[in-house]
Order: sequence, then structure tokens, then C-alpha cells
Amino acid sequence: MRRWKTAVVATAAVALVAPATTANAEGSGGGEVRTVADGLQGPRQLNTYADGKLVVAEYDSDEVSSVDPRTGRVRTLLSGLPEVQGVDYDDGLLFVALGEEPPDDPGPDAAAATPAEVRGSSLIVAKPGGRVLKSYDLLAYELENNPDRQLQFDPETEEPLDALSNPFAVHVQDKRILVADAGANAVLSINRKTGKISTFFVPPRVRPSEVPACEGANEAQGVEGCDPVPTGVTEGKNGHIYVSTLGAERPGAARVYVLNKDGKVLRVIRDLTGLTGIAVDKSGAVHVSELFEGAPEGEPGPGFDPTVVGQVVRIAPNGARSYAQVTLPAGLEFLNGKLFASAWSVAFFLGIEDAGEVVQVPSGAFERAR
Repeated sequence: MRRWKTAVVATAAVALVAPATTANAEGSGGGEVRTVADGLQGPRQLNTYADGKLVVAEYDSDEVSSVDPRTGRVRTLLSGLPEVQGVDYDDGLLFVALGEEPPDDPGPDAAAATPAEVRGSSLIVAKPGGRVLKSYDLLAYELENNPDRQLQFDPETEEPLDALSNPFAVHVQDKRILVADAGANAVLSINRKTGKISTFFVPPRVRPSEVPACEGANEAQGVEGCDPVPTGVTEGKNGHIYVSTLGAERPGAARVYVLNKDGKVLRVIRDLTGLTGIAVDKSGAVHVSELFEGAPEGEPGPGFDPTVVGQVVRIAPNGARSYAQVTLPAGLEFLNGKLFASAWSVAFFLGIEDAGEVVQVPSGAFERAR
């Protein structure tokens, strides 16, 4: 999985518009996207927390934080965690998805200094405040089982070709933990009682016959089509599980899969691009983050405005779509009937620090056409 779109990373050298606010996208009905907390560092997945708060994974600061949308107060719950991408909260515990560690070899001293339970490509269970109770090695499961059946190692150099394990989002249920592993191209299930890891769902590759832009998208792995790259997992009406995919960031190749409790596909929502988060409201409307919508192809020119990149798509139960502009959105979550999103989630790659936000996206911010 490529971490972020080259076109956006390239803008670090471009004169950028500072993120003074995200609350400038006014939609039909006078709704306005409103910043409820700022100063975050690479906010990714959002979920509900205790006492009417949200919990957010901060990738760039290696932290998990709570956000009070009423006051804007941000409080650190966990720190010193590598590659924090996903988080959920249940029974007084935090369930944290730690993504793939950087390819650069940090050396044996760094590895020895990092406890095994807090290394990348894993899911940890911790108490707010710091104590790690459990750790699940998702990389070991990927290496042993290879759910997507893609070639893992170059036969000549024996170098890894696949991204292996890059846990991106987590959803906790009573008896299991579901993890969207972007590197493994699979949604994994962890039994909360026994700790056993199994494969819950493997999204199919999107073939060029379905989306022409997928031609040549996966040549490095020696397979045809766009890698699905699951990036979000949540639960909706009737216990159905919703999975969002990145679709190799190719236009139209991202998908939402609606599954039953056993992982059987019930419905597929197509023609989406680069999804990085998902939430479902009580009516069954699906909301997804398109992280790079509006980003130019290639290197942007002078005056490029990153505030116009990104949107949240609302897909009504009847299939009708509407759109709200949110800058570089990732995680989505409903709290007390209100939709919240993490914004400026990859601002660090633009050379902008501490720009991350949590924003509220009211229904009036969604427009029928973009």
C-alpha cells in the first residue's frame, strides 16, 4: 500500500495556504463544517469514548487522545506508540491498531529498546494512561497465512514485495475485534476470549475490465488490477459490517462492502475513490472519506490550495449521493447523532505541523452535486 498520494506529498515544497479553519464549506440548508478541536498531529481513525467524548489516533505524534467536542479540549491517553492509525474503545479499554513500521532499518538498538507489545503491525489493548495488557502480532499472521494470496517475496532477491501488514482501522464487538489490515488486503478477526486471529473478509482486486484506471496498478506484485487495501470497518443496522477500501487510489476503484456477521457480501457500493474512513448513521446512510478528492494529478503548481482537497460522501439508503468538502479527511464517527471527521490528517507531509483537526459535519453541509 502506498502511504499517501505522490501529488500531495510533493506539495511540501509549494507555498501552501495555512489551515486557519476548515469551517468554510457551506452546503445546502446553510450547514457549515465546524472545527471542534485543533492542534492535532496526523489524526486518523475516530471513535466514541467515555463521557460524551471522542477518541482519536494521532499518527504523527504516536499518541491516542480524547477530544471533547463541546469544549475542544484534547487530552493524551496513550503516548510513545509507533505508527498509531486506528483506535476503538470498549469496556474501559483502548484497542489500538499500530501500522506498518517505516522501511528504513532503525538498527538493533532501537529494536531492543521497543517492547514487543508496542511494535508496528500489531493490535494492542491498553488502559487509558499507558499500561499495555495484550498484544496481537498481525504481521506474524500475515506471513503465515497470506490471506490475499499475493506473492510476498521476490524469488530472486527474497525481498518482500507486498506491504505485508499495515493495520489501519479497528472495530470492537462483544466477542471479537475486527481489524482492517491495509497491507494484508484483508479484514482480520481476533477472538476476544482466546486471542485467536482469523481471516474475516478478503476484498477482491478490482480488475481493469471493471475500472480501466486499474490497468498496471499492481505490477510489482505480479497480479492484475487494483489492490483493495481495506481502510475502514464499522457496524451498521442489523449487525451488518461495512468495510471501506482505498482501491490503489485509482479513480472509481474504491469500494464499500456490506457484509453479514459471518463476512458474506450482501451489497457492494462502487465508483468511489481513495476511501480512508467510514461511518453509518441510524437510517442506514453510509458516510465515507475521500482523502484526496480534488488533488491535481502530478506536481501542483504555485498557489495550490490544499484546503480544497478532500470530501466526505453521504450515500443514502436509496443510493442518492451528496458531498461535503472537508480538508484531507480520514476517520468518521457519529456521536449523539452528529457526524465528526478527522481533518488535515496528512498535513505533516505538506510541511505543516500540528494542523490536524476534528470537525463536525452537519447534514446541511452536504450538497447534491460537486
